[in-house]
Amino acid sequence: MEGYSDRHRHSVEACAAFLRDRFPFVPKIILQLGTGLGSLAEKIDPALLIPYAEIPHFPQSTVASHQGNLIVGHLNDRPVVVLQGRFHFYEGYSTKEVSFPIRVLSLLGAQTLVLTNAAGGLNPLFLPGSIMIIRDHLNFLGENPLRGPNVDSWGPRFPDLSHPYDQALIKIALDSAQHCGLKKVITGVYVCIPGPSLETAAETRWLRDCGADAVGMSSIPEVLVALHAGLRVLGLSVVSNVNDPDNLQPILLEEIIDTAALAAPQLERLIVEIIGRIEK
Repeated sequence: MEGYSDRHRHSVEACAAFLRDRFPFVPKIILQLGTGLGSLAEKIDPALLIPYAEIPHFPQSTVASHQGNLIVGHLNDRPVVVLQGRFHFYEGYSTKEVSFPIRVLSLLGAQTLVLTNAAGGLNPLFLPGSIMIIRDHLNFLGENPLRGPNVDSWGPRFPDLSHPYDQALIKIALDSAQHCGLKKVITGVYVCIPGPSLETAAETRWLRDCGADAVGMSSIPEVLVALHAGLRVLGLSVVSNVNDPDNLQPILLEEIIDTAALAAPQLERLIVEIIGRIEK
């Protein structure tokens, strides 16, 4: 285990050194864009774009809807770094590998993580195309990226998760939604499952009973590493469909991507407004 931990630490530090030499400035905000939501990157005033394939030790996305670029620039006059595409546990990566970019960027001075994903609705009151501001989560991956020897300079052995999603950022998001006139914005609990198989009717009922409002296959490893590193976190889920366990219909990835794409303009407006309200 120590050997694996040492390799991981050295890979993170080598990657951070590589990016530090190339970043034109320190981006304080990380934007991680999920399934079907990569178009927000077009609103960035870019100063640097690096494909993941050119970054040492970076994982490579195998999912077609994740472009795989790191972009440094400005959004609404705020210095940001955009992860255009993410990695998933179901692709075969460990949670340490999934969260690798967040760990690297935390060492480069990032202070806030804003992440997006597409999720299946579990709450029967939700509507497809809604934007759920994540107020809490359930980690059902069965693996934690903080497992193993702790690197004390990176964060505490036992990080507190009493408020994993920053309350001030949630308020900013709600105020921003009202300012933008967005009607289908709610808050809820996100549950992360391993995937890649989608939920059965029985699993849908169980996840509802556990208190989850939406289900997905990403984001929690990145959140845990961000919190461990002392970053503030805001999570936004596009509700791509709503699962009715008593009348469960086939769920197609293409439909999830299409719904996320239809909601993308509203999400983009919301994120631009949120970023502008975060202190420089």
